Amino acid sequence: MPFVVIENCIKCKYTDCVEVCPVDCFHEGPNFLVIDPEECIDCTLCEPECPITAIYPEDDVPAGQEAFIQLNADLSKIWPVLTERKDAPEDAKEWEGKPDKLPLLER
Repeated sequence: MPFVVIENCIKCKYTDCVEVCPVDCFHEGPNFLVIDPEECIDCTLCEPECPITAIYPEDDVPAGQEAFIQLNADLSKIWPVLTERKDAPEDAKEWEGKPDKLPLLER
């Protein structure tokens, strides 16, 4: 069961999770991260590293966030792999926990 990055990551894009991942399953877009379900080995290391609780096991994705399962799969095919931690955007704190950020997702 792969892990999924959900809406809370949009415009926050903390990369603490990438640093602990033993495989190359994280992919980076302009303002969001996704997990490639084909590469994810379900190790659980990334989930507790996310400072804003934006990573869930596929079977535990919160209600209303189910579209992110397919979004992670689709975008991981076109976005580049990210293997090293990067600084978060300067305004990331302002976006933490804000709802309805999907229209702000940059592809």
